[in-house]
Amino acid sequence: MIKTPEQMTHEIKTQMRGGTGEVEILHLFDPAELTGKSRMVAKVTMQKGCSIGFHEHGQEEEIYYILEGEGVFNENGQETIVFPGTATLTGNGSSHSIRNDKAEPLVLLAIILLFA
Repeated sequence: MIKTPEQMTHEIKTQMRGGTGEVEILHLFDPAELTGKSRMVAKVTMQKGCSIGFHEHGQEEEIYYILEGEGVFNENGQETIVFPGTATLTGNGSSHSIRNDKAEPLVLLAIILLFA
């Protein structure tokens, strides 16, 4: 399957997971198009001052792969600066959040994989 950006689902989430501002999500594939155990494959863009709030991943795990910009990633209370090429993995009951404090947009690939 090949999809162009015009064929992908685009949404804006305000205060995503209790975060701040608006988060732009471009769903590369919708869950119904995925036969594997996943519920999200998306490009996420956050402008300055925007964030995805602190939330838990119990029976799933989430991968962030930073494409552009710089962000502050919080996993279980420990903050780390993330930048292009950084990958994060959160699951098994761990919690995380991410925010953009910089002038440039923070762009990442987000993938949520479900446990069996």
